[in-house]
Amino acid sequence: KVRMESILEAHNIRVERGGVQVLKVDHFSVQAGEVLAVIGPNGAGKSTLIMVLSQLLQPQQGNLFFKGKQLDWKNTLAYRRRIGMVLQDALLLDTTVYNNIATGLRFRGIDMQEIEKRVSYWMGQFEISELRNRRSRHLSGGESQRVSLARAMALEPDILFLDEPFSALDSPTRMRLLSDFQILLSKTKVTSIFITHDLDEALLLGNRVAVMLGGEIRQMDTPQKVFSAPTDPEIAQFVGVETVIPGRVVDVENGLVRVSSNGCQFDAVGEAKVGQEVLLCLRPEDVTLWTLEKAPYSSARNQVEGVVSRVTPQGALTRVVMDCGFPLVALITRASAMEMKIEMGKNIIASFKASSVHLIGK
Repeated sequence: KVRMESILEAHNIRVERGGVQVLKVDHFSVQAGEVLAVIGPNGAGKSTLIMVLSQLLQPQQGNLFFKGKQLDWKNTLAYRRRIGMVLQDALLLDTTVYNNIATGLRFRGIDMQEIEKRVSYWMGQFEISELRNRRSRHLSGGESQRVSLARAMALEPDILFLDEPFSALDSPTRMRLLSDFQILLSKTKVTSIFITHDLDEALLLGNRVAVMLGGEIRQMDTPQKVFSAPTDPEIAQFVGVETVIPGRVVDVENGLVRVSSNGCQFDAVGEAKVGQEVLLCLRPEDVTLWTLEKAPYSSARNQVEGVVSRVTPQGALTRVVMDCGFPLVALITRASAMEMKIEMGKNIIASFKASSVHLIGK
């Protein structure tokens, strides 16, 4: 049964290529006004999903529902006129910025006065008004993508589909456009489905995040939930949970789970049964490092000693991998790494809070 508050739903979608199933989605829904970020590695099926949801690709099986009504695969035009699309490449016509933004509106038979109003408004919103008469071949990558976004928004779509729209841009251009676009999305409340393999983009823009692996949606929840409580080890790995420690539950008391692993015991906040095999998942930014002589009697319940096996600079931070009988990864400031004289072979102590550990039952 289709829930009416969903603007778009997909049921039992199956796509095969050369006899191989590349997309299998049992149920997918987007609520009006939300920004849903679909994340996953290259080849996970993200672009295939967006092609199906925009009716550019007919699946071998499955149905789409738009505002509660089933869509017809034989007549896709009515639906396609209600959506906007922005791809990785801007795909602009060889004409002026104004004409590029106006093209879709002209196709839809909108009168000249309304076209002028909308095009001027969206050029202003994307800060490209001064480029009005410039031809597309003389635009930078960032300018081209602003034109592409303005063209899509000028259509006033019910749903905006975005397939990696920022991935081809250099870092400063990308960050500025991302920030501007986030403000516009929160202002317009246009329903958006946003494909990316960049976790920062998903965190910044998405109200919800869907993780795709191997052509299937494996988890769909708030960004906080997906990034701090992944439902399986593969998702954990993809979203940056770099330390995964296998162990067995030895005690459970008042929401605190004690896990034995490799001769150590760790406390985690969560639910599990005594005797259960579990995985303890830990993000590198939640680990604190100490030298042996400064080891704390800290509030962090978990401490483990190990040997530094790798040190890698990562921007303003330093990534430290320790061998504790299992690999444990920490991200610390460069200043901390220098102060503690972190180097390969050094014995150090890692500590982390019980509330920082996410448990996955096996």
